[in-house]
Amino acid sequence: MLTQETKGMLLGFIGVLMFSLTLPFTRIAVAELSPYFVTFGRSLLGGVCALLLFFITRPKWPTKSQLKRLIVIALGVVYGFPLFVALAMQTLPSAHGGIVLGVLPLATAVVGALRFQERPSMAFWATAILGSLLVIAYAALNGSGGLAPEDGLLFVAIASAAVGYSEGGKLSEEMGAVDVISWALVLTLPINLLFTYLFLDVDIRAVSTPAIISFIYVGLVSMYIGFFFWYGGIALGGVARVGQVQLLQPFLTLVGAYFLLNEPITAMNVGFALSVLAVVVMGKKTRAK
Repeated sequence: MLTQETKGMLLGFIGVLMFSLTLPFTRIAVAELSPYFVTFGRSLLGGVCALLLFFITRPKWPTKSQLKRLIVIALGVVYGFPLFVALAMQTLPSAHGGIVLGVLPLATAVVGALRFQERPSMAFWATAILGSLLVIAYAALNGSGGLAPEDGLLFVAIASAAVGYSEGGKLSEEMGAVDVISWALVLTLPINLLFTYLFLDVDIRAVSTPAIISFIYVGLVSMYIGFFFWYGGIALGGVARVGQVQLLQPFLTLVGAYFLLNEPITAMNVGFALSVLAVVVMGKKTRAK
């Protein structure tokens, strides 16, 4: 008989597995579709799913204060992260992006500490600085002679997601995690519908099947369905325990990039992924003062 914690870990792993394929599928999609179309289109697909769910669940309307925070969340995870990732994936390998984004849990903790006036230890801040230096070093060494503009896009994506995740995690204590991501998508649905139409600059009939499938994946799975497994796992197993599963995401992205895009798994990639993993683990252990 599986315990609640074990069930939570399994659900959390499924969610992380879904999220880990976001970069490879985004890279496939933006090879034929505008990164702006992919950004607004994926949010449109997720928003339609959220609206259908609301017809069933009939949730309470957010308060004025919650609406303001939902706007911040939307700017981070509905627009900021998807857009800058899509722009970066036009040229960068998805494995490269997966390792750079491996520091995201630590970045989220930093933003949460600043936003909610926590008092982390000095050791935590040291790991945050070390993690930042690691991803900068990797991006420079793995690039053509130094940091590329696309690496800057990934850093902005990390900052956007960190703000959206920390604000969303805190608001989930009031509204429930699924309602938070659903409201963020439903409230932005008119904007996403308009800009998806405006940025549709190709004949859909000419787009290949892999690109269409990839677009649907990032819209339905990465933007929405994945959160059901991720948040469901946290509800069963707890944030502290299930959150550790997210540390596997860079490695799962490497594997996904290998099978979907034939990107090689190099010793350098694995070495830096392990280094980032170690720093994030240290950061989690030293966060409290």
